[in-house]
Amino acid sequence: MADQQKADDSLYPIAVLIDELKNEDIQLRLNSIKKLSTIALALGEERTRTELVPFLTETIYDEDEVLLALAEQLGTFTHLVGGPDYAMYLIPPLESLATVEETVVRDKAVESLRNVAAQHSAHDLEVHVIPTLQRLVSGEWFTSRTSACGLFSVCYPRVPASVKAELRNLFRQLCQDETPMVRRAAAGKLGEFAKVVEVEFLKSDLIPMFVQLAQDDQDSVRLLAVEACVSIAQLLQQEDVETLVMPTLRQCASDSSWRVRYVVAEKFVDLQKAVGPEITKTDLVPAFQYLLKDTEAEVRASAATKVKDFCANLDPTNREQIIMTSILPYIKELVSDANQHVKSALASVIMGLSPIFGRQNTIEHLLPLFLTQLTDEWPEVRLNIISTLDCINDVIGIQQLSQSLLPAIVELAEDSKWRVRLAIIEYMPLLAGQLGQDYFNQKLRDLCFNWLNDHVYAIREAATLNMKKIVQTFGTQWAETNIIPQILVMYKNNNYLHRMTCLFCINALADVVGADVIKRLFLPTIKTLAADPVANVRFNVAKTLSKVSPFLDQATTESEIKPILEQLNSDSDVDVKYFAAEAISTIAASA
Repeated sequence: MADQQKADDSLYPIAVLIDELKNEDIQLRLNSIKKLSTIALALGEERTRTELVPFLTETIYDEDEVLLALAEQLGTFTHLVGGPDYAMYLIPPLESLATVEETVVRDKAVESLRNVAAQHSAHDLEVHVIPTLQRLVSGEWFTSRTSACGLFSVCYPRVPASVKAELRNLFRQLCQDETPMVRRAAAGKLGEFAKVVEVEFLKSDLIPMFVQLAQDDQDSVRLLAVEACVSIAQLLQQEDVETLVMPTLRQCASDSSWRVRYVVAEKFVDLQKAVGPEITKTDLVPAFQYLLKDTEAEVRASAATKVKDFCANLDPTNREQIIMTSILPYIKELVSDANQHVKSALASVIMGLSPIFGRQNTIEHLLPLFLTQLTDEWPEVRLNIISTLDCINDVIGIQQLSQSLLPAIVELAEDSKWRVRLAIIEYMPLLAGQLGQDYFNQKLRDLCFNWLNDHVYAIREAATLNMKKIVQTFGTQWAETNIIPQILVMYKNNNYLHRMTCLFCINALADVVGADVIKRLFLPTIKTLAADPVANVRFNVAKTLSKVSPFLDQATTESEIKPILEQLNSDSDVDVKYFAAEAISTIAASA
């Protein structure tokens, strides 16, 4: 009887799992899959191998969400089936999941298969994983063949030479597959596979596959071959790169599909590092020129973002000459490009060229371009120039730009799009530090006060933080003379939003101005606003008092702050009372 009971108990976890996996509610099925490790622990290693895994292999045909969770769980199951010696038991369900139609499930199954395969011994890998790979490669549906591509790099290093030769042949078969999706998957994994293949076979077997994929009739295959090009070039000697890789790369840089050219532009700096200075000078500089004047704006924009890094990675011995003769003329053309995204992309990196060009060349060649971009019709272009001003400041000083800067800043500060106004606020502390107190007082201070009265709350909020950062830059003494009086005047404004902004500024500045300013200048204003007719202002007074009290001594807190809070605590408005009570308890806790 007891034995019968014990058997029933041991069957219980799997019985529950079967019930839940057959439930109509997808969430219940999903939850049961996520609890698989718990069920496996309850069953023990042997029963997990002999009962749970076969059950999962045979009976699961479910929603993609459930299959995805299963694929993920099985990747971490090795220790639950008895460790690496029994990892082969996980191969059948994962092989099955690697053939489903949904890409996300297949990818997760392949990821788990790679994890499990890596835990096999070399012998078990050859006996169990390689046949799985062969079955996937010869699968009738393209789904299994695409999944197979992800397993080569994890299997290849640990098998004998004869099996390696077979794996290279199987990979070639996938590269020549009639289905574009399979060729795409093979192209995507070519670079990864190249890293584990011996150099002699890289040259004899994989390079021809790369050349073939780079000439595929589908642009989605060709663009993935470009990504593999970086990995392959890193593995070869200079002369081999020139003969084996560069002809194909030149062809990709002038490909008929803009998507392929775009990927070349995106990967250009990686390619430059992989091929070395000599090939960069002879081959990549002309290719880069070609991309900078491409007919498609997306390609030009991508190439433009690489200008700084490309120039920085040129050989120092002839960098200046290459930039001046081969790159600068194209940069000048891009500054007046018809497309705003191209100009914006260039503006985000062009300032970074200053340290590479040096003082004299920056003043002579780059400064006119900066000035042109500062007056560009598109706000994003002007913003990108202003956001990287620190680069030029280190080389020639910002004063060279100050005359042109002001109109650009004013225009951005008053732009009709509030996100543009918000962006320029974020750069104001940087500008203030670089332009100095006098310039700020004369030209920029009024802009900062205008933002405090903006009709968009996000702008007013950013403007208060901006004030805090500027006070950190210029100091409390400057703030007491130049900005605090104008902020405190706002408490008299008829618009309650402006009175609240006054409180927000006090909140922000409390961190940086010190106890004397808080006690002497801020407290009288707070006290006045405590009797404001608008409840929103009164409860913000309570929040402000809670914020400033840690900066004040105990005597001031007792004589000045607590009486105001007690008055607010008996207010007729429920929110005011709530925040007053909260402030009282916060102050009491920190006393």
